[in-house]
Order: sequence, then C-alpha cells, then structure tokens
Amino acid sequence: MIFKNIRALREDKDLKQRQIAEYLGVSQNTYSQYETGVIALIDQVIIKLADFYGVSTDYLLDRTTMKEPYPSGEKN
Repeated sequence: MIFKNIRALREDKDLKQRQIAEYLGVSQNTYSQYETGVIALIDQVIIKLADFYGVSTDYLLDRTTMKEPYPSGEKN
C-alpha cells in the first residue's frame, strides 16, 4: 500500500527522504520503501512521523483527510 500523505507531507516541507530517514534512524532506502508500501509501517514509525508532522496517525495511513491529531485524553 502506497502512503501518499506521508510523501506529500515530506514534500510540502521540502524535506528529502534522507532527512526523514535520519530522524527515524533508518536508511534512506528503508524510508523510501515505507513511502511506496514495499515495507509495512510499524507502529513506532507511524507515531514518530505523526509527532514530527503534527498530524493524526489515521491521516498518515490515508484513513482520513483531517490532519489534526486527536486529543491525548490525558487528565491534568
């Protein structure tokens, strides 16, 4: 499955795959395979990308068009 929102977010910020790969601690090739769906995204990568871009995990996975992350549900 190709994750178009992950690629679009990266391109919107004028970032190279190499830069995101370094942030995630993976090779550029591995990150490229995440974007194209060759390698399945694991939960830790999805969470890191959602935090980095400030979007919901569902947006990254193309399950919604709403970018806003969900409230954390934490009580103060």
